[in-house]
Amino acid sequence: MNAGPLIDVATLAHRNDALGWVVVDCRFNLLDPAAGRAAYEQGHIPGARYAHLDDDLARPPTAAEGRHPLPEPGRLAATLGAWGIAPGHAVVAYDEGSGAIAARLWWLLRWLGHTAAFVLDGGFAAWQAAGLPVEQSLPVWQPRRYPVPATLSRVAVDTAELLARQAAGDVLVDARGAARYRGEQEPIDSAAGHIPGARNRPFSSNVTPENRFRPAAELKTELFALLGERAPEQLIAMCGSGVTACHLLLAMDVAGLPGGKLYAGSWSEWIRDPVRPIATGAEP
Repeated sequence: MNAGPLIDVATLAHRNDALGWVVVDCRFNLLDPAAGRAAYEQGHIPGARYAHLDDDLARPPTAAEGRHPLPEPGRLAATLGAWGIAPGHAVVAYDEGSGAIAARLWWLLRWLGHTAAFVLDGGFAAWQAAGLPVEQSLPVWQPRRYPVPATLSRVAVDTAELLARQAAGDVLVDARGAARYRGEQEPIDSAAGHIPGARNRPFSSNVTPENRFRPAAELKTELFALLGERAPEQLIAMCGSGVTACHLLLAMDVAGLPGGKLYAGSWSEWIRDPVRPIATGAEP
């Protein structure tokens, strides 16, 4: 079993047919929600199930919530069971390349206490570049029962406690692109800017131009600088809707700095209340 949260294509190809390994295709386009499933049907890693971000890795939001609220634990467990996943399985999530969407499933599994969770480094693009087989037929598997854990891992922060956590010294890190953070553009949400006091580290800085995760030592040096004197548990990751923020938490795990928290509602929830302050411009 891999020691870290990433798995490379050669290792996955060797283990993909092994009993106890399940692969999940998480490809998704925020601006075209049907595109990921269409890509899956055109070709996917053999045996892979398909996870739709809106339908499987989130739930419909209320008027006060962000765009991708966490799924109910019972529903998530039922989805995993329907995919033939049991607590003892090793689950490998992949997306097109960067891991930005696959990291959401990785985080959700850890939230449930499922530790054998991995992200395919380089995603489907790396699989194809290696000349590995792709199938179009839909796989068949045996559904299983995935029990709902009695308690969830304490890895999420909600809006009600966010300001108190910041006041206590935790660092809030926004994983959106710099232009969105500064408020210069906002292609998805109704308001531009960032939460006052938040730092910015775009999730794209965690990977190379080829969408492979950068070396753990490099990530560790940069993330240590971001933490300052804080422990990893004092980092709270956010983004637009709690999806690419998981990529930052994945990078922390790759760097050997696990324990950060997710502000699941993120920017799209923060701006639901017009009373909440908005900052623009560069970091303070």
